Amino acid sequence: MTELKRIMHVEDDPSIQAVAKVALEVVGGFTVETCSGGEEALKSFHAFAPQLILLDVMMPGMDGPSTLKKMQSDFDLSAIPVVFMTAKVQANEIESYKALGAADVVVKPFDPMTLSDQIREIWQKLQ
Repeated sequence: MTELKRIMHVEDDPSIQAVAKVALEVVGGFTVETCSGGEEALKSFHAFAPQLILLDVMMPGMDGPSTLKKMQSDFDLSAIPVVFMTAKVQANEIESYKALGAADVVVKPFDPMTLSDQIREIWQKLQ
């Protein structure tokens, strides 16, 4: 099984960016590339070469689903799971995210102490 090391986190809220970065880097030991929106994520995709993308659903400009669609058309995501982060987690909403190609959904607000474990569990299920 490949070890997960590089996570791209796409999130427009600076406070959530900061908490997630600490949760994933300090607690989880991952390397995190934080992008404040879909356009930035598209630009830094090749340079960072993420193994997993953590993608906020609701962002100004290009939202999560639009970012995912653009990434799917521009890049080969067959080995790169995309996990949506959202507070919108009704069963039908989760179904629609998975229908778009998301591997899983992390519920906001998330627990910074368990976020890395959640991401590792998702990664291991997909390996």
